[in-house]
Amino acid sequence: MSFKIYTKTGDKGKTSLIGGTKVPKSDVRIDAYGTVDELNSYIGLVNDYIADPDTKNLLREIQDRLFTIGAALACDPDKETKLKIPDLHEADITLLEKSIDQMNEELPEMKSFILPGGHVAVSTCHIARCVCRRTERLCVGMQEHDLFIEPLVLKYINRLSDYLFVLARWTGHKLGAEEIPWKPRV
Repeated sequence: MSFKIYTKTGDKGKTSLIGGTKVPKSDVRIDAYGTVDELNSYIGLVNDYIADPDTKNLLREIQDRLFTIGAALACDPDKETKLKIPDLHEADITLLEKSIDQMNEELPEMKSFILPGGHVAVSTCHIARCVCRRTERLCVGMQEHDLFIEPLVLKYINRLSDYLFVLARWTGHKLGAEEIPWKPRV
């Protein structure tokens, strides 16, 4: 039996959170988890450009964690749900930090700000980093509107953007792409 992807329930600009609460599709919570979905798609694109098997595996783990974050953001925190949502763990952040440290050991010291570019894989990492930062801003916006957000989510998203920056540099280094230093006009 075929599953229909369209339900027509959102045709008037509303959607349901996990738990059944109807909210406008412009709700900050919807914007936040929609941006997590966008980030997850860019991480998939980054993975398509990466050759290193360990990095590819970590990127798949990151995609899994982003699904976890998206599900958590899609829940109405005031309602009990029947759906079991996986949790983030401090170890997920530690994994990113260890990877950042390992990549940094291979990289030359940064002597200036760098411009995104030099290779399509590097640029794609930077796009993912920018979407990650937007995700973080939206999550902070949720906090500012007194909407519950798990503190570990903010910590993970913040560390992920650091990871993506270092991954961009490391990828360029592995590909032999020159970093483009920013030379400001004076």
